[in-house]
Amino acid sequence: MMDASAALSFQSCPWIGFERTGGKTGGFLRFPSGFSEEWKVQTLRLGDSRCSRVAVRSRHQESRISCCYKKSGGTENFHNSVDEALILKKKSEDVLPYLNGRCIYLVGMMGSGKTTVGKILSEVLGYSFFDSDKLVEQAVGISSVAQIFKEHSEAFFRDNESKVLRDLSSMCRLVVATGGGAVIRPINWRYMKEGISVWLDVPLDALARRIASVGTDSRPLLHQESGDPYTKAFVKLTTLSEKRGKAYANADARVCLEHIAAKQGHDDVCALTPTAIAIEALIKIECFLTENAAVRNSLYLQ
Repeated sequence: MMDASAALSFQSCPWIGFERTGGKTGGFLRFPSGFSEEWKVQTLRLGDSRCSRVAVRSRHQESRISCCYKKSGGTENFHNSVDEALILKKKSEDVLPYLNGRCIYLVGMMGSGKTTVGKILSEVLGYSFFDSDKLVEQAVGISSVAQIFKEHSEAFFRDNESKVLRDLSSMCRLVVATGGGAVIRPINWRYMKEGISVWLDVPLDALARRIASVGTDSRPLLHQESGDPYTKAFVKLTTLSEKRGKAYANADARVCLEHIAAKQGHDDVCALTPTAIAIEALIKIECFLTENAAVRNSLYLQ
């Protein structure tokens, strides 16, 4: 099996906030230094309806950031995304000292957004990102989880998944998106408890809609089911949720998308941005770490 450390060549780029400096639509945007004074302030000119790019350079790396603007409703959406980016950056700065290099493991059902949110967290924290499913595929030399299930078995996949998590647990400063079924093996929890585990709790209806919209071919536990994509996804997800619900609850922190949507006044969790979910994840991680620190200090004083 491939040693997971071999993939550590991935270079994370910290997310930097940005702010509008002009009073008019299509004005200039400045990208201020985020993590050190060495980051140069760059200026980006936005067009009315096209996408512009700016390269932000440091001594070690380059990041390309795309900013899209649309005439209709664009200003409000743009300001919302700016606000979220700045909140995300500030919260990451609050959390980093408490993390002390510990890894973050995202758990949750298939389609819950672990990869998308994980990449955002890795960027803003300056961590590296790994998808455990992808590492298993690389380790066994098969291009998809669905094909691994087909050519071998689910048990074969789970064995290799545990090996990958074991290897990752010995490292630092990683964000790991785990497979939906990683929580069913107690040994995997032992590995994940070396870091911080975060459960992305998404309503089953929203998950089924997401999966149905992209198809079930890549979902080995759904692909063989009969019926229309939404129905078979919802039925299977309900069954899996009943089996795995208690296991997901073992996570150190729970990010409930229904709660976030309610706070923001949305009726549908699909209206939430991945950045908003990442912010909530950092808030929950900070709460868990600060509470644990308080308990340890209390025990020490006794």
